[in-house]
Amino acid sequence: MKQFLDNLNIKYNNENLYLIALTHTSFAHENNVESYERLEYLGDAVLELVISEYLYNNTAYGEGVMTKLRAKYVCEDANYEYAIRLHLNDYLRLGHGEEENGGRNRKAIVADIFEAFIGAIYLDCGFRIVKQFIYNNVIPLIENKKIHFDTDYKSMLQELVQTDKRSLEYVVINEMGPAHDKTFEVIVKIDDIIYGKGIAHSKKLAEQNAACDALNKAQNG
Repeated sequence: MKQFLDNLNIKYNNENLYLIALTHTSFAHENNVESYERLEYLGDAVLELVISEYLYNNTAYGEGVMTKLRAKYVCEDANYEYAIRLHLNDYLRLGHGEEENGGRNRKAIVADIFEAFIGAIYLDCGFRIVKQFIYNNVIPLIENKKIHFDTDYKSMLQELVQTDKRSLEYVVINEMGPAHDKTFEVIVKIDDIIYGKGIAHSKKLAEQNAACDALNKAQNG
C-alpha cells in the first residue's frame, strides 16, 4: 500500500484510511474490520462537489445541462473507469467467496472503491489535496474524452434551447458513399442560424455530433 500511495504522489498521513477504502464488506465480515461503505458515502459527495465546481467554472451551461453532465461524470460506469486506470482493484481486499466470484472486476464494487478512495484522501489530506487529485486523474479524462460517457448531447441542447424559447432543427446537408456504407453530414440550426455540424455513418450519430459541436461553441462563446 505504501508503494502504491507513493506512486500516486499522495502525501498520506493515515495509511489505514486507504486500506479501509479498499476493503469490501465480504472481507470486513470475515476479518471483523471496517469496510469502505462509510468512506464511499463521503467520497461520493466530495467528487460531486469538485465536478460541480469544475463545470460551473469551465462551462457556460445552465443548471439543467450541468446536472446531466455531472451525472455522467459521477456514475458507476465513470467511477469504474477512473478506478481501473488507477489500478485500485489490484489492491481491493475481498472475502474468499467474492474473490472466487470475480468481485475484483465487478463494476459496482470497483466503482465504489473509487469513491471510497476519494473519501480517504479527503479525510487524510483535506479538500485542497483531494481536489488536486481529481484534477490530475479525472478531469483530463473528461476534457480529452479518454473514456466514453454516453452523453445525450441532443437532449442537452434541446434543454438549453427550451430555456431561451428558441427553435431547433437538424438538417442533413450531405450523404456520401455507397448505400450500404453511407456517411451523413448534419447541421443543427437554432433560430435558423447554424450552430454546429456533425458527420457519422448514421443520421442519429451525426445529429449527436452536431449537437455536441453546438454545445462546445456555446460553452466557448
